[in-house]
Amino acid sequence: MLILGGGAAGLFCACEAGKRGLRVAVLEHADRIGKKILISGGGRCNFTNIHTTPQNFFSANPHFAKSALARFTPQDFLALVEKHCIPYHEKTLGQLFCDNSSRDITDLLESECRAARVQIFLNTHVTEIHRNTEFVACTGATDYRAPIFVVATGGLSIPKMGATSFGYDLARRFGHHIVSTRPALVPLRFNHSDHRRFSELAGVSTEVIASIRNIAFREKMLFTHRGISGPAILQISSYWESGQPIHLDLAPDRNVTASLRASSRRDLSSLRKALQEVLPNRFAERWLKFHSPAGYTNPQLAAFENFIHDWTVVPEATEGYEKAEVTAGGVDTQELSSKSMESTLVPGLFFIGEVVDVTGQLGGFNFQWAWASAAAAARSF
Repeated sequence: MLILGGGAAGLFCACEAGKRGLRVAVLEHADRIGKKILISGGGRCNFTNIHTTPQNFFSANPHFAKSALARFTPQDFLALVEKHCIPYHEKTLGQLFCDNSSRDITDLLESECRAARVQIFLNTHVTEIHRNTEFVACTGATDYRAPIFVVATGGLSIPKMGATSFGYDLARRFGHHIVSTRPALVPLRFNHSDHRRFSELAGVSTEVIASIRNIAFREKMLFTHRGISGPAILQISSYWESGQPIHLDLAPDRNVTASLRASSRRDLSSLRKALQEVLPNRFAERWLKFHSPAGYTNPQLAAFENFIHDWTVVPEATEGYEKAEVTAGGVDTQELSSKSMESTLVPGLFFIGEVVDVTGQLGGFNFQWAWASAAAAARSF
């Protein structure tokens, strides 16, 4: 069995298949395994989310992920983490992180692979894959052959870590369709007008509800030099399309002007004080500079209040694959088995992890998809 890619999905598939007695080789083009694992979660790897459900994923085929996710749960991976005595903690919203370092997860995977007698070949640049009676991976120096070939090449995100389109190109060569790819979980750039007004707020963070249509996330938003980021924005970015407005509630569950409307003193100073109780001071000052009410009558204050709860931003663009945590889109799931991840077009060919058109929300869900899709493939043999 050959596995192309030594990231989370590829390594986990390798050790699970090796446990079942298969001879497994992992072909990795980088000089070390799990490079994206090592930088994930700020270096502590948000390795799963205990609240994982199919609703935390999006795909052109929204039901596809259900089978794999049901058969390999966060508790299953957590049992492996505890077996290796890795200390971890839960952050907000069910996110599990290593106490120490992401290296604990790569060490776990390497140890499991070693125990399963998996061979890992680093600095192995596959230039061509073809199939006759079996799959042949050509590197120029060596040809690797196996009856089973698993593609775990990841997406296009973070090209400086070695991300390429190879997995998608390979899928196309074998007749598969690719659902259009785009950066996901990615910061957004302001349009010219908003950039001029708010770029000086870089580093300021505040809680918001970010929404598009009927999709909403309540988390922190962070101003950057070029736009907005933070968990709420990364989440909503996965659903954003060019030219589409994003609605931001800057004061969730708060009524900024209620005290002002109940007071006889209604002026800019009082409004500033009320706004600074809700927003960071620098943001409150900047907001008032550009969005002060025309006056302080009840209707004018009500209009000001409404705007705070529905600031409409139309981003110019995303920050691209360089800053995206994952890639949305990928190998069309209509041409894969949801139980095994095997191609319905080419027997023995499997696609797992990020290369498939299944993308998780922020918070450990994409790692859980890596583990679950890898397990689905490995346990089908």
